[in-house]
Amino acid sequence: MNPIIKELEKSYLKDEIADVNPGDTVKVFVRIVEGNKERTQAFEGTVIKEHGAGLNKTITVRKVFQGVGVERVFLLNSPRIEKINVLRRGDVRRSKLYYLRERSGKATRIKEKIEKR
Repeated sequence: MNPIIKELEKSYLKDEIADVNPGDTVKVFVRIVEGNKERTQAFEGTVIKEHGAGLNKTITVRKVFQGVGVERVFLLNSPRIEKINVLRRGDVRRSKLYYLRERSGKATRIKEKIEKR
């Protein structure tokens, strides 16, 4: 990558991004502008994929709302994202969890990662 572009992107990178991996259950707080008002909306779900690197890194978060699967892609370094809370660490063996789309109910459960002290 061009060193000039790298240097430019450095100023836009967020330094307090949470370490998020596929399988984690996260709560993403997003700023939403409605007319002239601004509010924060939380989106809670499971990270099914990570994509890109550096300034262009995105995560796809999936949740089931009223029986319908909803997926949203979040740009991690976007100024619209206020914060990301990791609620549970998932123990998965693959980086893309697309198989969760075909499953429902208890079949979508992911083991929790037990971290050593």
